[in-house]
Amino acid sequence: MCVPGVYGQYGWGVNYRDFHICALKGSTVTMSCNYTYPTGHQIMKAFWIKTNIKEKYVEPLDLSEDPEYSQRLQYLGDKQQNCTIRLSHKDSHKYCFRFITDQPDGKWTGYPGVTLTVTDLQVEAPERVTEGHNVSLTCKSSCTLTDRATFIWYRNSQPLTERRDGNNQLLLQSVRREDAGRYSCALHGHSYISPAARLNVTCEYLLYFVYVLFSLKVPDHVDYKGKHCGLHLL
Repeated sequence: MCVPGVYGQYGWGVNYRDFHICALKGSTVTMSCNYTYPTGHQIMKAFWIKTNIKEKYVEPLDLSEDPEYSQRLQYLGDKQQNCTIRLSHKDSHKYCFRFITDQPDGKWTGYPGVTLTVTDLQVEAPERVTEGHNVSLTCKSSCTLTDRATFIWYRNSQPLTERRDGNNQLLLQSVRREDAGRYSCALHGHSYISPAARLNVTCEYLLYFVYVLFSLKVPDHVDYKGKHCGLHLL
């Protein structure tokens, strides 16, 4: 587990740029940090570990030597001050940077480390909407994405290129029957695409025709004009 400590205490410390990172499943993240140690020490080993409270009394495993991580991790730091890594991830975990010097007891693990939360995307949409009405679809994640995201929307697996922006909502105004379909979302620059949500578009004009046919009073909310359905009352 991460060894508690105060950054800069007796010259020892690890400073992380972000303590919490939210990233899209299958993407690559950069965890930036720098570290300090007392004068007279020489760094022998600098590496990252995956924290696990069950391994409290076991020497932590260098992730670059872990078969599960060795092909997904790139150490961008050095043996002086920089401890940044790039990681392509699959799961949510907490990670810490650890370094060892040439002096007895010259070991330090940065606490509290970086909590990496991996999220997928889900489209939130009403089951159906009436023609002529407005509807909003939302591309949701389980956490707030750390990097600025540009959203891309798809209908029936075809990109809606005019809908690419930094807003996670897709607003459809005065919907038509052609707007019905299966909607999914993604982030620009990423291959992951959310599961699709179906949007059904109904026409109230047909309901109006039934009311007229049986000489019933037409409710105020029913669209009697038929203009949104591509139909005309004879």
